[in-house]
Order: sequence, then structure tokens, then C-alpha cells
Amino acid sequence: MTMLITNDDGLVADGIEALTHALSGLGPVVVVAPWQERSGASHALTMHEAIRIRKMGQDRYAVEGTPVDCVYVGVHEILDDRPSMVVSGINRGANLGDDVYYSGTVGAAREGALMGIPSLAVSLHLDGTRGPGSPNFQTACHFAQRAVEVLASGSVPPDTFLNLNVPDRPLDMVEGLKVCPLGRRHYTPLIDARRDPRGRKYYWVGGEPVEDEMAEGSDGWWIAQGWATLTPITLDVTAHDALQQLEDVQ
Repeated sequence: MTMLITNDDGLVADGIEALTHALSGLGPVVVVAPWQERSGASHALTMHEAIRIRKMGQDRYAVEGTPVDCVYVGVHEILDDRPSMVVSGINRGANLGDDVYYSGTVGAAREGALMGIPSLAVSLHLDGTRGPGSPNFQTACHFAQRAVEVLASGSVPPDTFLNLNVPDRPLDMVEGLKVCPLGRRHYTPLIDARRDPRGRKYYWVGGEPVEDEMAEGSDGWWIAQGWATLTPITLDVTAHDALQQLEDVQ
């Protein structure tokens, strides 16, 4: 069982180091990760610039591109054989609710699923209440191993991948694992306008998450109660309930 491991925090991030070490006990792993951090890259695929690959060691590659690029070139160029699984993470920060639309970590797992490869995204919830030893990547590794076993069992339906979020706490302080739906994770709108030394405006975009608005029973709600969350995400994004309502448009 060869696993392709990637992330959006970059090849030298602590999270991918911990994940690689933890999963190497389950079988061969090949790491293909961005040369530098590409958080928020979503499902971007580089098509109008050259992609360069650097071999950084045994079964370890840096890609000058996005997380999706890493999966794409990893499967089609770097690996001799198709991987049995794609695991993306461990992201330094949660990917809950609406985050899955922006996250490069989740985008990489989605790309694996689009290729028909069982795939998993793993994130550590640093935004919440932190426990001793933060960041607790080993806790995330424990639950990642469980999720990998679920994928390997073949119990996940086709065209579906898994999104795992883990509280930043020692393992004995986590309540357990909940399989649950995505919530809606809103952020306080923020556009911070500044000026450079030449007087030209530039902007920083992004606010803090409004955690208390996550619906009861959703991934964000459960993680706030101290549980790790596992959400199956489908590739079919058609609003099937709306098809019949829109028939008159034809």
C-alpha cells in the first residue's frame, strides 16, 4: 500500500513530517509537497507557468506549484505505479465547514478522489482551545491512522473523500471521533488597507472565524466540544433538489 503524502504548508512543515513518520509504519510513503507554503490555494492547478520538481531525498520531492499540482505530478510523473491512497496534511489549522472551498489541503485530497484514489485531508484545529504540548501533531497522527484504516477497508463510497479535523490537545484530552456533516464556518470580514513606503495601497484580507455560529451536530460544533471530526465529502456538487424546480427554465 503506497501512500502519496502532500500538504499546503510546504515540504519542511512540522505537520507533514509527523504524518510521514506515523504513516510509514503502515506501508511505503512518497512525499510530494509544495516547495513553499501554498495555504488557501483551494483546487488551483498550474497551467500557464512551468512546474519544476526537485528531488530532496529518498521518496521526497518538492514541487514549485500548488497542492493539486503535487498530486497531479506525483501520480502521473513521479511515482512509477499508481498510489493506493493520497493523504494531505497535517494542516496547521482547521479546515471546517466552508474552509473546504478555500483549503489547499482539502483541494489535494479532492484531486486524489477525482483520480479515483482513496483520499484523506488531515488538519489540526489550532484556532480552538489549545491543550498542553501545542501543536499536538501526534494526536492528529493517531486519528489519521484510524482514518487511513477506514479508507483501506474499502468502506468509503466511490467519488467520496474524507476530511479529518483534530483538536489541538493531548490524545487523552480528546473525547473521541465523530462522523458528522460539514457546518457553515463564517469569518468576520476584514480588509486591512495599508500603504507601502512609496505611498501605494495594498491589502491584507481575512478575519477571525466565528466559531459560535457553527450549527449543532456539525464538524465545527463537535470539535468545539473536544471531539475529532471525520466528514465524508462527495465529488458530486450538483444541487439535485433544484433540478426539478428549474425545469421550466428550459
